[in-house]
Amino acid sequence: MNTLLKTLATTAVVATLAVPALAQDDKTITIGTMGWEDLTPIAGITKTVLESKGYTVEVEEFSEWGIAFAALTNGDIDIMASQTDYVAHDYWTKNMDKLEKISPVSHGLYQAIAVPSYVGINSMEELATHKDEFGGKIIGIEPGSGLMRDAAAANEAYATGMELVEGSTAAMTAALDAAMSRQEPIAVTIWEPSWMMQKYDVKFLADPKGVFPAAQSYYFIGTKGFSEANPAVREQLASIYVPLADITAINGAMNEGKTMEDAVADWVAAHGDLIGRWTAIKSE
Repeated sequence: MNTLLKTLATTAVVATLAVPALAQDDKTITIGTMGWEDLTPIAGITKTVLESKGYTVEVEEFSEWGIAFAALTNGDIDIMASQTDYVAHDYWTKNMDKLEKISPVSHGLYQAIAVPSYVGINSMEELATHKDEFGGKIIGIEPGSGLMRDAAAANEAYATGMELVEGSTAAMTAALDAAMSRQEPIAVTIWEPSWMMQKYDVKFLADPKGVFPAAQSYYFIGTKGFSEANPAVREQLASIYVPLADITAINGAMNEGKTMEDAVADWVAAHGDLIGRWTAIKSE
């Protein structure tokens, strides 16, 4: 499990916050998160903010949405951030009678097929007539992911005649890095926010048929009744909003060698005034 999820040290960070910690009645909040680069920064920042208000916060990491939603529905965790409109929509609709949306926490997730900026095409509609330049392949990531599902639908909708290659994020990144170092064409499945979008000069191919979802929002969701039972926590969560660019920057810092714990701590330290404004709420 990520060190952040067990040992995020907030004592030094909390000292930078404008609002002092307020003692609570031994309240523990358990946050669930997927171990992905867009969600772990949200979990780390939320943990720090809640701890600054005197809560004991535990974070549990999951590898699959199905397991995470089951844990939330069963009450094993209290809250988590999720993209309920598209990426996790199936899980949300299946369990929504037992859950509640609390508040938005970020916006802008977009995932589609991209090519290096030096490649001369700009739309999915052009892939079919240029497939040989790409070796007839679109380099994908893990099978079963929402991105691969949408990429397969787009591959069919645009009749590209290309093979969508299943693999892993690491393998896709290595292929992208190798192709760009040689200034060769390559088509990959990729997303924003990602440190890869910072490091590599790539562009998303236009999707005139609208196969890929539009920019998606992240929401805090909780077990049904959580907000009513924890009004101060709900109000605190509603104050937290992490811009997509900040999530990307945290991931960039990690790619340059920082731990998630240090990258989140640095972000919190640099945004003490903002977090002080977030935490200016009534206590239960």
